[in-house]
Amino acid sequence: MLLLLKNAATIFTGANTAVPAKQTNDMSELKVYNSYSRQKEVFTPVTPGHVGMYVCGPTVSGESHLGHARPYITFDVVYRYLTHLGNKVRYVRNITDAGHFEEEGREAEDKISKKAVLEKLEPMELVQKYTNLFHWAMDKFNNIPPTIEPTATGHIVEQIGMIEQIIEAGYAYESNGSVYFDVKKYAASHDYGKLSGRVIEDLLETTRELEGQEEKRDTADFALWKNAAPEHIMRWKSPWGVGFPGWHIECSAMATKYLGAQFDIHGGGMDLLFPHHESEIAQSTICNHVAPVRYWIHNNMITINGRKMGKSYNNVIKLTELFSGDHPLLSKAFHPMVIRFFILQTQYRSTLDFSNEALQAAEKGLKRLWDAYEKLPALKHEGAAAPDAELEAKVISLVAAFEEDMNDDFNTAKVLAGMFELVPVINSISDNIIPVTALSKETLALLQKQMKTYVEDILGLKSVTEQDSHHLQGVMQLLIDIRKEAKANKDFVTSDKIRNQLAALGITLKDEKGGGMSWTVEG
Repeated sequence: MLLLLKNAATIFTGANTAVPAKQTNDMSELKVYNSYSRQKEVFTPVTPGHVGMYVCGPTVSGESHLGHARPYITFDVVYRYLTHLGNKVRYVRNITDAGHFEEEGREAEDKISKKAVLEKLEPMELVQKYTNLFHWAMDKFNNIPPTIEPTATGHIVEQIGMIEQIIEAGYAYESNGSVYFDVKKYAASHDYGKLSGRVIEDLLETTRELEGQEEKRDTADFALWKNAAPEHIMRWKSPWGVGFPGWHIECSAMATKYLGAQFDIHGGGMDLLFPHHESEIAQSTICNHVAPVRYWIHNNMITINGRKMGKSYNNVIKLTELFSGDHPLLSKAFHPMVIRFFILQTQYRSTLDFSNEALQAAEKGLKRLWDAYEKLPALKHEGAAAPDAELEAKVISLVAAFEEDMNDDFNTAKVLAGMFELVPVINSISDNIIPVTALSKETLALLQKQMKTYVEDILGLKSVTEQDSHHLQGVMQLLIDIRKEAKANKDFVTSDKIRNQLAALGITLKDEKGGGMSWTVEG
């Protein structure tokens, strides 16, 4: 494991900016909720100073939607925070480009092949199209790319190798060119169902009869390899004939190859608890003789106006539609940073309900936070007045809580709540309502440093107007210079005209002491 992780890639944010890390990798304070034990546990990596994390990636048979935004933003923050704590993180997020599933209602469905026929594309042409779209959306969200992004089709050899091991161990059997995992045999000596809370007896009694089930010894058994029908486009040679891998074996093979027999974190949405993650545990345990994952972390679902997102409800919103506003349920377009902020306002294990009203509130909240945040660098400590002891203690306490809240199962909602308590303090100092000397130099520096670290580096937020800000800043500075010159020449007609016309556009100019000017844009 140590050798696997020693070469973990350098972590980057945005434009090749390294994530600042603490000088220590002491993880004794970090607690995470482990879905397997159903309780918070102190996080202790397999190898001190190194963290292996696997997150189930997208099936690239179509565009990513709102439901995909939550896990990848959630685990991007986990990735950023673990790096901040001084760890070298190997973050593996796969691309499912084979599209084969076996679960109730989708017996051996090949989503890639099916969609490729509909779009009149070669399967891997379709895969590339939607992989590119997925990467584009992740970049818009300011998500850091994973250190390794393996594809299912690129690891067929590893999957076949694991299947052979499971057969040799006596926990899988071949039937008509397909191979199935023997769930009943595994459950007799292992804790099958603990992750998802499923009871094996109930599974055997209640699993629906589906096409092809007659090949199985029990209906609860799942496919490791499926025999390919003649019309099946994506197919590979194997010891059992021409076919394709089952869905679950893909992740077991890729996680084992890049993170070892046992690694630290496996993440994904709660919808993957069963059958996917439960099956991963079973397969990997038989092959590697050890439980594959120390901490299972699952984010909760997004609902839309109180309803589960689904095609039958006609409420699936693609990410491109979110960014453009081109969907019947959307009143307008929403910036990717607004979506990110909206998601981080709720602790990842809680249900998150999407609505236009909620997004509009998030948009206003992000603007309020960012406006205050942008004022911080300009605050300079001058004079030697004694600080306000009560305010000093409040700021120190709120800033210290950032780390406490992140150490409490990555609670971004509490971190943001603490930041909003600091917003009026920052605004009051910036507006000279509270003198900057109300804080000591050390506390002001701490506030500036920690807000930068948590707002940008850990929460991954950035300005919604970042692309236009450079040009806007230049134009505004030109207008301010013209207005200053007009006032100096007592040309108050021009001076007032600039101020009034900017006000009509929602831009407020403010004269400051010493002849300076500042400006703000209304929300």
